[in-house]
Amino acid sequence: MRLASTHAAVQRIWTVHLRPQTGGPALTCPRCAHSPVLPAASARSAALTHLARHARADTLPGYLRICQCRALGCHWHPRHRGCAGPVLLALTCDRGGRAWRLADACAACAAAMSRTAVVPPTLLGTGRAQPAAGMARPARTTPPFGPAEQQRVREMLTYLATALPRFSSPAARLLALQCALRADHHGQIRLPHGFLRGMRLHGRAELWLELEHAGWLHRLSRRCSPVQAQLLDAAVLHQAPGRTARIRAAQWALRPAPLAASPGLPCALRLTALALAAHSTAGAGGGELDALARQCGQPPQQLEDLLDQLVRARLVTAWHHHHDSGEVRWELPAHSPPSEDAAREAGA
Repeated sequence: MRLASTHAAVQRIWTVHLRPQTGGPALTCPRCAHSPVLPAASARSAALTHLARHARADTLPGYLRICQCRALGCHWHPRHRGCAGPVLLALTCDRGGRAWRLADACAACAAAMSRTAVVPPTLLGTGRAQPAAGMARPARTTPPFGPAEQQRVREMLTYLATALPRFSSPAARLLALQCALRADHHGQIRLPHGFLRGMRLHGRAELWLELEHAGWLHRLSRRCSPVQAQLLDAAVLHQAPGRTARIRAAQWALRPAPLAASPGLPCALRLTALALAAHSTAGAGGGELDALARQCGQPPQQLEDLLDQLVRARLVTAWHHHHDSGEVRWELPAHSPPSEDAAREAGA
């Protein structure tokens, strides 16, 4: 991590405010002169889009980025042991969702901030590199799923933890994850009814309404097959790498080894299993309890109950909450995924 530089310091802190007024909230930005009035349903998405544009416009090489939190005296969080880790983009909102801040912060500061999520660099990518003229494309192969797919799902879960309202249901979060990873470069989604049946989400019109009410997407048609929708979250439209790699991540998320939960499990358990799988390696895993709870759309106490249910379903061998550090650790079984009987036992 770089905390100081001989180059002129560049402040990579962007803030926007959603100020209520007649006709809808107005988006104000200290760096922009105009303050557009927005529909209430899309104000949240517009704020995130505005911040993403500033971050892409003010791109810096990694060796010039510093922890902006430290530069301001670490006033954004309670005291901790000091700055450490790589410099990341941290997205923070106030309790009412009316003020949003995107800033460079070291991993230690980002973890200590409340109501904060790390924005994956893939969400601010500028697109895929094109092969040079005359260069032959390599033959297509289908390698097995691996850490790359796991990382993309982990990053998207982290982003959706902040981009979606805190009260978004686990089923809506599972649907949003698939939409975000499968959208084309125009942000359009086509999900066949058979695909939704496999996820046990077919006929769940309330989930689409939930995401529409959050201003995150808009269905283009409510009756045609496949279901078609348009993403309204512009930050998701600029993902890197390309769609093929993202679809592989979406496929892995359907059966996230080694925690491939049965589709018969409740959505809350399936989302929790997916979050744990995205943070697991070599038969074990761990993470901050509050961060995992945000990714699963659950309060920490409810997440602990879901972990107990995963143990009963034999998807997790054991787990432990380290209260001093706020982390939760878990161990995974060495055998294959449990049967449908175990799924029914957990959901009972």
